[in-house]
Amino acid sequence: MCYGKCARCIGHSLVGLAVLCIAANILLYFPNGETRYASENHLSRFVWFFSGIAGGGLLMLLPAFVFIGLEQDDCCGCCGHENCGKRCAMLSSVLASLIGIAGSGYCVIVAALGLAEGPLCLNSFGQWNYTFASTEGQYLLDTSTWSQCSEPRHVVEWNVSLFSILLALGGIEFILCLIQVINGVLGGICGYCCSRQQQYDC
Repeated sequence: MCYGKCARCIGHSLVGLAVLCIAANILLYFPNGETRYASENHLSRFVWFFSGIAGGGLLMLLPAFVFIGLEQDDCCGCCGHENCGKRCAMLSSVLASLIGIAGSGYCVIVAALGLAEGPLCLNSFGQWNYTFASTEGQYLLDTSTWSQCSEPRHVVEWNVSLFSILLALGGIEFILCLIQVINGVLGGICGYCCSRQQQYDC
């Protein structure tokens, strides 16, 4: 088994997930494609936490590129031991994985809080507030109450969909980084690749 190839596969997956997180977070700023709600500060407070842009997005690119670069990393024979450099590189990827776990964890937590609180919207009394904040997330199961938000139009569906996407993407990123922690430790112990021939080719 080649732990470096596994890491590269995880890295490529994280890049795609990070891009999707950034896109989902950006869309949260424009309910129904309108920009005025952002300029008027009529968006959920958790939209401004940049969970998808920073946590699940930019911060995730660091471990992703570290993982992708592992297979091309030519550092064998250090310390007088063949394949030692590869082992060190695999162990160092564990640190990058922990950064990814922190970023994805932040994305998951903020998305969950955003879902639980609900959107900032104009209610039937003409007031901007968090209409569903007191429901402790129960509004998610009762779609008939969503019409209490009159503006922005369909903002509940917009927020629920995008925060749910961020929650799912962040969860997948968290699992992948956790897998890479295990993969990195095993790679550090066994070497970059458990195939003896490939270690010699290095």
